[in-house]
Amino acid sequence: MLGTIANIGTQAMVIGFYNGPYAVELSVLVGTAMGFPIKYVLEKKHVFDFKAENLGHDTRLFILYGFMGVFTTAIFWGIEFTFHYLFGTHAMRYVGGAIGLTIGSYVKYQLDKRFVFKQELS
Repeated sequence: MLGTIANIGTQAMVIGFYNGPYAVELSVLVGTAMGFPIKYVLEKKHVFDFKAENLGHDTRLFILYGFMGVFTTAIFWGIEFTFHYLFGTHAMRYVGGAIGLTIGSYVKYQLDKRFVFKQELS
């Protein structure tokens, strides 16, 4: 939830400061970049209760987490941009973004549970 708030809030701030060419695309990109590390830290600790063995292990997890995020980001961006082009307002683009983030987050959780934060059985 905090990652989603950071993402959508950052998008709104970018649009507030810049409304020129490619403003929507820039806001989505910056919002995604802002939400990504926040979601990683929060999900690793509070959703999966996962502790990396060391910095190298944590770095590999972060890279794998990012790789899994490519697919789910495509879902999120696709829905957000569809709402933008269908309705043409910032409010509806944010609604599409929230829907896309919700669907993408569900898919991401399933991928992360299976491939990123998998617990080794003792």
